Amino acid sequence: MEMLRDANWVLSVGTFLPLVGVVLLLGVPKANEQMVKMVALLTSIATLAVGIFTLTKFNFDKAGSMQFVAEHQWIPLIKSSYLIGLDGISLPLYILSMVITLLVVIYSLNHVPDPGNPKAFFILMLVLQTGMAGTFIAQDLILFFVFFELVLLPMYFMIGVWGGENRQYASLKFFLYTMFGSALMLVAFLALFFKTGAENFSIPFLVEHGGAIARNVQIWIFAGMFVGFAVKVPMFPFHTWLPDAHTQAPTQGSVILAAILLKLGTYGFVRIAIPILPLAAKAWAPYIGGLAVVGIIYGSLGCLAQTDMKRLIAFSSVAHMGFVMLGISTLTSFGMTAAMFGMVAHGLITGMLFFIAGSIKERYHTLEIKRLGGVLKQLPHLGWILGLCSMASLGLPGLAGFWGEFPAILSAYSPAAGLNETLFRVYMVIAAIGTVFAAAYLLWLFQRVAFGEPKPEFAGAAHDAHGHGDHGDSHGFEDVNKFEWISWTPLLIAIIVFGLMPNLLFKIIDPAVQGVLTGFKG
Repeated sequence: MEMLRDANWVLSVGTFLPLVGVVLLLGVPKANEQMVKMVALLTSIATLAVGIFTLTKFNFDKAGSMQFVAEHQWIPLIKSSYLIGLDGISLPLYILSMVITLLVVIYSLNHVPDPGNPKAFFILMLVLQTGMAGTFIAQDLILFFVFFELVLLPMYFMIGVWGGENRQYASLKFFLYTMFGSALMLVAFLALFFKTGAENFSIPFLVEHGGAIARNVQIWIFAGMFVGFAVKVPMFPFHTWLPDAHTQAPTQGSVILAAILLKLGTYGFVRIAIPILPLAAKAWAPYIGGLAVVGIIYGSLGCLAQTDMKRLIAFSSVAHMGFVMLGISTLTSFGMTAAMFGMVAHGLITGMLFFIAGSIKERYHTLEIKRLGGVLKQLPHLGWILGLCSMASLGLPGLAGFWGEFPAILSAYSPAAGLNETLFRVYMVIAAIGTVFAAAYLLWLFQRVAFGEPKPEFAGAAHDAHGHGDHGDSHGFEDVNKFEWISWTPLLIAIIVFGLMPNLLFKIIDPAVQGVLTGFKG
């Protein structure tokens, strides 16, 4: 695999720039809220600007090669180096993390959750951004592990401090689950290090030498990685932390969690587990595919049982990530490319759905589906946006969600050589049935929240300007405001553009996926 080392400062700047913002924020007095918001906003704009510069410098004809590679001594004692690079697999996720962070910061300019401590809130958000970007560029297992864990703490505090009523329980559950998975993952990394001759932790080196490990040893090492990544995805049956974390997290936390953090697990499979341990990947593939389709059906049925809008969207993530894992489990470039597209599409769509849920909660002070209704009458713009995102989420052709789901299902028809075709075709049928359930729960949600007349308890609120109590003020019922428009429009445009022109992403992802799968060719 060739590595291009020109402009090798770009990735380090793009990843660590948010920490410069953190240092600046530490110096700003807590009381000076405007200043805090300006520093956070400018930092995230500058970070995205570096990301866009990276895009302009990226050689799309060589999307399968690692670019902007930088390598420095880091911890020579354990033979770990600071090795970073970007290819067609990590580029879309790396840029997505910057875009989402900026949009969340814009949204937060007038939505800082209670208790209002914007300084701490924005600092956590910028630390999160560094962890997310770093995970996607790390080409050394120890470096990857450090970034992978770096996102844990800010998320823990975000849920634990600014979350809902059960926030302590949800944040602890999130933390313990992920820590447990990460511990097994670290053991697997160490086993891999010693089994390949204890020379170094760089991913390209391990991809070259990992295939030589005995098959039964590979299977056990893969098991450790599987648990670590499956918890993050989250795959059934490791998913139970997700609905709690999402339901209790503030809107911003939910958006970042859905849009980026869930991708760290699936990305780990594609970048690390499968290329380094090809024999184990083949042995595990039928089980991964099986758990993926169980997750699709289980997540969909879970959605149909929910009474809370945010919890329903959280369960839909379990189902959607099932499609991603099904594509990955086929071990074909077609399936994996679909899975990578599905990750980006899910990030855009589900992130958007959580934004909408947050704004509905802010206006109606509830997310209980049976208390909502008539949103299209009271807040027509918000209602239509919810409709568009529901259609995108259920995989309507012409919107981004379709290109993540449909090819992933199709790829199960002919999995990689050596995998049981009949079994994967059964998975294909089950996954296809899952799309029917997806249409059911999303249309049902949209119908109950947006159609009909507003419920009596909210009916007067839109007209009663001075009002009474906390539901009365008309401010609670303004339609989409300017901060929401600015932070949502890019996501809505992306959902439509990638839906109509999926090749924009496919042509970047595919060459890189081909490189990952070299171990499976004959």
